[in-house]
Amino acid sequence: MNAKQIHATLQKAATLPVYWVRSFDDLENCLDVLETCERIALDTEFIKRDTYYPKLALVQINTGDAIYLIDAPKLDLSEFWVVLEEMPLMVWHACGEDLGIFYLLSKCEALTNVFDTQIALSYLTGQLQMGYQQALAEQLAIKVDKGESQSDWLARPLTYEQEQYAIDDVRYLLALHDILQQQLEQQGLLSKVIEDCQLYAKELYDSANIEDDATYLAMADYRYTTQQLAVLQAVSAWREALARATNQPKTFILKKQAVRDIVVEMPLNMKQLAHKTSMYRSMLRLYGEELLTIVNDARQLSAAEQPARITPPYRSKNKILCKAVEQATKAYEQQIGVPANVLLRKKWLSQLYEVVAYELPLEHLPEGLQGWRREWVVNTLIPVIEQHKEELKMGMGLLDNG
Repeated sequence: MNAKQIHATLQKAATLPVYWVRSFDDLENCLDVLETCERIALDTEFIKRDTYYPKLALVQINTGDAIYLIDAPKLDLSEFWVVLEEMPLMVWHACGEDLGIFYLLSKCEALTNVFDTQIALSYLTGQLQMGYQQALAEQLAIKVDKGESQSDWLARPLTYEQEQYAIDDVRYLLALHDILQQQLEQQGLLSKVIEDCQLYAKELYDSANIEDDATYLAMADYRYTTQQLAVLQAVSAWREALARATNQPKTFILKKQAVRDIVVEMPLNMKQLAHKTSMYRSMLRLYGEELLTIVNDARQLSAAEQPARITPPYRSKNKILCKAVEQATKAYEQQIGVPANVLLRKKWLSQLYEVVAYELPLEHLPEGLQGWRREWVVNTLIPVIEQHKEELKMGMGLLDNG
């Protein structure tokens, strides 16, 4: 896009008509329009301060010809989710929480039609979490106000400021997509960004559909014994199920620190639970005895029933391996123009170390290293790590330092 085209695009965006969707007929008319669209830009507003399930308050959509504000609490959106799932392209900015709600309410499979402009910007700038306000300012010289982000989106009617905020969240999003797409195409990066957008959508789907028994992994520590991990798994699953059943945030039941206290202290009675953990007193009265039973049952599990130990991370004062990996990543960054922090996430590197240290098949590589990065990882990065394999194993506690 040249300057003249960008100016025309922004002029059109600034004058788009805005339609509220508050009734069944409004929604039917909106769906008729959406079914003719090749792409749309979206955002959502929701409240999740004191509930397990987010309360969807508003969905904003920009079709390129109009902006629709969908009054979510008033409508059955079942058909709406289906139409969006089948949309050729949905453009979002920082879609993590939005897609979490999408998956929760739609019950659809992992989306494959997502383009996240924040991911696109990370390729072009190296900034992993650039906000929408900054993105518009830097890419389009457009200033928008973000002052209403924490307001009450369930209130009706919305204030003028809330409504303008909601509209602005999607007004220029298609224009932002267009200019980013042009830059990515010029640098030969577009296909890589699209792949990472779909990877992110899949990761969000997996996170939204994790089994209760697997939620403990987010708090698991490699220093925990298998018995402690069994307790952690049981307590975490209990907390998740209770939060869902009572529709309150997990932290309202047990903060993460309280869970860790229980795992470390292994309380045997109400007195220990009260004095050795940071469990809320109100929760202690309501669920203390039940929780003690959960802990005791987990402690009694046989070794075969306990979760496996967590693989220790690589830790070493010797920086030779880290510097070698960093040099290989920097060299590839210069070769293909993708920032090093986008090329290789810390989590991926930890998983890669595990694959090399334990000599696992390449199928165990993290999904993020299975796509366009795979050739570089297999042909360059793994051989670099293999050169320092003894150091890697020592840093993971797999070899005796003596």
